[in-house]
Amino acid sequence: MDPIHHIHHISAIVGNPEENIQFYRDILNLKLIKKTVNFDDPSTYHLYFSNGGVDNGTILTFFNWPNHYKGRTGAGQVQHIAFRVPRGSLKQWETHLKVHEIETVRTQLFGKDTLEFVDAHELPLALVEDDKEALDKHSIDIVGFYGVTMLSNNPYQTVQTLTEEMGLACVNENDMYIHLKTVGDWQHHVMVKKDVPNEHVRWGVGVVHHIAWSVPNNHVHKAWQTKMLDRGYHVTEVKDRHYFNAVYMKERGDIIFEFATEGPGFTIDERFEDLGTRLIMPPQYEEREDELLRLLPPIRI
Repeated sequence: MDPIHHIHHISAIVGNPEENIQFYRDILNLKLIKKTVNFDDPSTYHLYFSNGGVDNGTILTFFNWPNHYKGRTGAGQVQHIAFRVPRGSLKQWETHLKVHEIETVRTQLFGKDTLEFVDAHELPLALVEDDKEALDKHSIDIVGFYGVTMLSNNPYQTVQTLTEEMGLACVNENDMYIHLKTVGDWQHHVMVKKDVPNEHVRWGVGVVHHIAWSVPNNHVHKAWQTKMLDRGYHVTEVKDRHYFNAVYMKERGDIIFEFATEGPGFTIDERFEDLGTRLIMPPQYEEREDELLRLLPPIRI
């Protein structure tokens, strides 16, 4: 079986949906591609963003919880979401974020210049330049994901899952992190922190919920489900997420991994040019639309 080549999507928990849209669409210049509801809790929104081309491997999704459900960063989660930006654009991004009164700090988190900041709901984010993606003087748009950092309850077991089971390659190791990357064209980077946090993650606003790994089709998807079951992981049944099929598991450091198919994709219920312009109810909730709309806060932007 081929190794995992790249991230499919990352899902995080945030607060007010309008604040969420204003930050990612209007400040980070990502494309809002889907307004729907959480399949497991249809009283909350599920918003999807991507790069301008809606390319596979660039999808970021959000569960919009009320602001008073504040999360706690801890073991068993993805911590930072890092975006890939064009070569030579980091200074412009620094200026752009400052204009919007967003504090940034320069670090070497991914082994090269990294611009760290948080979103409107204190979700940790970062920008890293792509050596191959040249800067267009008219645009500093996000290309896609650069990678993630992970906080594990068992860092070396997490690394073992990623390398021995899923085929990621080890880049290097320092006092703080073990640095891995996927073997596909995207080369998504994963930094597994070696220190185990004192507390476990508490789900809530400002915390990443899970990371999904991309598989090409249903046949390969079933093979990954079988493989991970055979390796002793607890893996869910296949779940129809309308735009892709998914199975979920906790790896041995308690981080939630999802394996998601590339299809059928986000244009099965909207034309590309109309993506994200209206609320789409999953088929199983269409008959409850009026009831659910009374529970959902308005999105007026």
